Amino acid sequence: MAASTSEQMAHPTIHGRWVDEPGAVTLVDAHHHFWDLQSNYYPWLSDQPETHFFMGNYEPLKRNYLPDDYRRDARRHNVLATVHCEAEWDREDQVGETQWLQKLHEREGMPGAIIAHAWFHTPEAGEVLARQATCPLVRGIRSKPVTSLAPDNMTPGAPGTMQDPRWLEGFARLEKHCLSWDLRVPYWHLYEAAEVARAFPRTPIVLNHTGFPWDRSPEGLAAWHRAMEAIAREPNVHLKVSEFGLKDQRWDYESNRQIVLRAIGIFGIERCMFASNFPVAGLRIDYDTLVTSVARMLEGFPDADRHLFFVTNAAAFYRLELDVRMLRPADSTNAGGSPTFVPGRLRI
Repeated sequence: MAASTSEQMAHPTIHGRWVDEPGAVTLVDAHHHFWDLQSNYYPWLSDQPETHFFMGNYEPLKRNYLPDDYRRDARRHNVLATVHCEAEWDREDQVGETQWLQKLHEREGMPGAIIAHAWFHTPEAGEVLARQATCPLVRGIRSKPVTSLAPDNMTPGAPGTMQDPRWLEGFARLEKHCLSWDLRVPYWHLYEAAEVARAFPRTPIVLNHTGFPWDRSPEGLAAWHRAMEAIAREPNVHLKVSEFGLKDQRWDYESNRQIVLRAIGIFGIERCMFASNFPVAGLRIDYDTLVTSVARMLEGFPDADRHLFFVTNAAAFYRLELDVRMLRPADSTNAGGSPTFVPGRLRI
């Protein structure tokens, strides 16, 4: 059933219009970044290059990326809302990024939610976390624990690691502020992360970037699979199916399809959400190809499951207020034509 013009107006996207072309996907983007290099300070994008960046050379990222840039990248799809993840803003001003994003939201209508930054193990951790929690858009925290470059040189219990008592003390404050944790670690640290999830069962956790399956050898994939199974046993852990980019390698559909299907098989579709990780993922693939590729990978799933994956799971996890008419599940991956609606309004 085709939607009327008034119904389309009642269900805005970040573009303020619907894309009615075959292949257009309706989605919530659970993870992306903005940065303004002229107005703000991001050390890794300016004077302190990241020598171990996981995709190698990232010079193309050293340019502004703002809402108009995102809208241009996502123009072929119906993006209902987006979630901004902290982008390594100056750590001496952790709340500054949140304040800037709040103003951006007021001016541009996006992002719809913020994953802010706060260290867990520093003396000012409690104060910074409390300040971040006062922002209406903040839903969670991404605080990267200290990790190793390889499985054979880990230092459990070192300051800033997931076994550090001060780090755990800071992590415990998330529940008080009703905040989730965005977990970003290489897969060999997922066993430690599972222990954290088990110790704090009332804190929602979402694993970023499909657990970083960087080693695509049979042995590497087996190790990644075991680690993913370990953390997926904790019911408070969810998964962002995102960022399949590899260092100095092209984006390979078949290899990444296997990763996506295995990851969803481990966690279950009800705990998985789509995330673009733009503009970082743009080092290997354009937005349209990324979205349509992932949608193609899920063609064998029921319509309702695809709707969970592309819309509902992210909206529920990040408590997004989508003041819109509910789309039918079949329209999460639009085969063409205008969307149809279920009567009523959705506020997740």
